Amino acid sequence: MKKLLIGFIALALLSCNGSKNNDDAGTLDSLKNVKPKAPAVSKEVVNEFIQSIPSPIEISVLIKEQGAKYDSKLLNPTASQGNYNTSFRQAVNLGVYSTDLGYANIYDQKQDAIKYLDAVTGMANGLNIGQFFDFSTIKRLATNSSNLDSLLLITTQNFEKINSYLQDQNRSNQSVLILTGGWVESLYLTCEVVKKNPSQQFKERVGEQKVILDQLLLLLDFYKDDANVQGLINDLNNLKAKFDAVKVTREYKESKMEEINGIPTIVDKSTSRIDFTEQDIDNIRNATIAVRDKIIK
Repeated sequence: MKKLLIGFIALALLSCNGSKNNDDAGTLDSLKNVKPKAPAVSKEVVNEFIQSIPSPIEISVLIKEQGAKYDSKLLNPTASQGNYNTSFRQAVNLGVYSTDLGYANIYDQKQDAIKYLDAVTGMANGLNIGQFFDFSTIKRLATNSSNLDSLLLITTQNFEKINSYLQDQNRSNQSVLILTGGWVESLYLTCEVVKKNPSQQFKERVGEQKVILDQLLLLLDFYKDDANVQGLINDLNNLKAKFDAVKVTREYKESKMEEINGIPTIVDKSTSRIDFTEQDIDNIRNATIAVRDKIIK
């Protein structure tokens, strides 16, 4: 399935139009080859990672297709945004709220979508990156599911501007934190659906996040001198310990050129085999809840 990392502002900073054209192992190699003492992760490395991470929109679509009912109680309450008064907390919760916005939008929950768009707006303004967005236009598109293609176009066009701005401001750590928050929230939503509506597809989707978590930890390691980031790394390492029981075997196949939405796109045809037990998935769910609880408190 085509990879679109939507995140920020109805899925904006987490947005990148295109299919996954580099395998997960290649992404890990790129991260490992960055100089350890580099002051920041380059735009190229972050962009490569974005190509490999699952889209909150994709996750939300799969959840809906499984017949799971919309549950606003799963989402981070918008009333909590007043608690996020540091750039660290604003960045990770911008990722969280962006994923929640995508979830509400896919289910056509207009009132909730508006609330979460307002929360995303607040987080973006707190980080001084709200200037990149026409919030009135995004609000109109986000509350009309038929405008999803237009929403994706706007967020895709803004991604490079935001990422470049954060790089120029020596704030690349915030890009990584937003990505991390969005990923944790997507994993949390998936785990909750697995608990209520068990399906092999979703269990495998949980298991394959093992590779993504490894990549996130490599990115975050560049900013471990920040005590907040180190704390997040410690929490994610506890989650990683649960993922270590999952075995991911990748079968490589030749990529092919396909036309998607009128655009020639390289599509990765490789597949993965995910081996795990029911207890493994339950352990991952509990560890995910623990990480998320610290992020949104």
